[in-house]
Amino acid sequence: MASISATSVRFGSSLKLSSGTSQLTGRSTSVKFVSVGWAKNGFPSLRSSSLRVSCAAKPETVQKVCEIVRKQLVLSPETELTPDSKFSALGADSLDTVEIVMGLEEEFDISVEEDNSQNITTVQEAADLIESIIQKKGEA
Repeated sequence: MASISATSVRFGSSLKLSSGTSQLTGRSTSVKFVSVGWAKNGFPSLRSSSLRVSCAAKPETVQKVCEIVRKQLVLSPETELTPDSKFSALGADSLDTVEIVMGLEEEFDISVEEDNSQNITTVQEAADLIESIIQKKGEA
């Protein structure tokens, strides 16, 4: 019987085991505590105690977040901003982060709860939170 165990799996051009989230055609998938085994009948089985699949933010949302961060932190055009860019690595302090969140709220016409705003540390986290809030707003 063959088996594979992982705390996280990254999907891309090849299967990679890592501790990060994965990206597959614009979607983010994270898998925790996965075990795959082959039973006697030869078919694989997948057991997971925690499986979470969520959509990554749209590229245009990420771009708008980058523009707001660049403007708020007065970054030069040469400063590279990626979805993985951390606000603190760009020189942002806690006040800057609050002002970034306020800019995002204004741009996207949303309201970010204080608990959620404290968890935003990267461009991608901000964009994902915005998409989540907009989706919930549309369902209401």
